[in-house]
Amino acid sequence: MINKVEICGVNTAKLPVLTNAQKDELFKKIQQGDRQAREDYIKGNLRLVLSVIQRFNNRGEHADDLFQIGCIGLIKAIDNFDLSQNVKFSTYAVPMIIGEIRRYLRDNNSIRVSRSLRDTAYKALAVKERLTSQNAKEPTIAEIAKELELDKADVVLALDAIQDPISLYEPVYHDGGDALFVMDQLKDEKSLDDSWLEEISLNEAMKRLCDREKHILKLRFFEGKTQMEVADEIGISQAQVSRLEKSALLHMKKYL
Repeated sequence: MINKVEICGVNTAKLPVLTNAQKDELFKKIQQGDRQAREDYIKGNLRLVLSVIQRFNNRGEHADDLFQIGCIGLIKAIDNFDLSQNVKFSTYAVPMIIGEIRRYLRDNNSIRVSRSLRDTAYKALAVKERLTSQNAKEPTIAEIAKELELDKADVVLALDAIQDPISLYEPVYHDGGDALFVMDQLKDEKSLDDSWLEEISLNEAMKRLCDREKHILKLRFFEGKTQMEVADEIGISQAQVSRLEKSALLHMKKYL
C-alpha cells in the first residue's frame, strides 16, 4: 500500500531532494512572503511525509488519506518553524506530522470517543508534558489530576479512551521461538476450573429430568422466556409451567 509509486497524484519516485543549503535559502524567501518558495519547500520535504506514514501502514488506512493528513502536518511545521532555534527542520517536522496523523486516526476511529473526553485527554497530555519538562520526571496521574482540578478516575478514563486499539494477536515478546501475544496474557473468567465443574454438574443434573422439564428449563433459563411465553409455546397454562419448573429445580438440587 505504502510502496506504490503514485500517491494522491504525486509521483513519489520523482520527488525532489533538497540540500540543507537549499532549504535554508528557500526558508528565508518563505519568511519574506515568497509563495513559490513555500511550494518548493513543501515539495522538497514530501519524502519526509512518506517516511512517516510507513509507521502507520498496519492501520488499514489508505496511503492516500495518510499522505494528505501528513502533508497538513508538514505545512503546519513549515508555518511554525523558527530558523533561529538551530534545530534541523526534519527534527521539528516529524513530531508534527505524526501528531496530525494520530489525531486523524483518533477522530476517525470506529470506536467513537466524545469530544469532551478527548479534550480532557489532550489537556492531560499537555500537563504531563509540561510537568515532565519542569521536574525532569514523569508526573503521576494524581499530579496531573490535581493540575486539572479533576478526579483521578476522570483523567484515567480520558487517557484510556484515546489509546489506539490493540489486536489480540499483537506480539508482545519474542525470544527467537514462539511469539507471546496479547491474548496469551488475558484471563478468561468463564473458563475457570470452578465454572467448568459447575457446568458438568449442571449437565449431569439436567439428565435426571424428563424431556418436558428439560424443555421448560431450557426455554426459561437459556432462552430467557417468561412463564407465560413458555406456556403459549408448549400449550399448557402458566400455572402448570410454574409447578413443573419448581419441581424440576427441586429435583436438580439433589444432584448439584
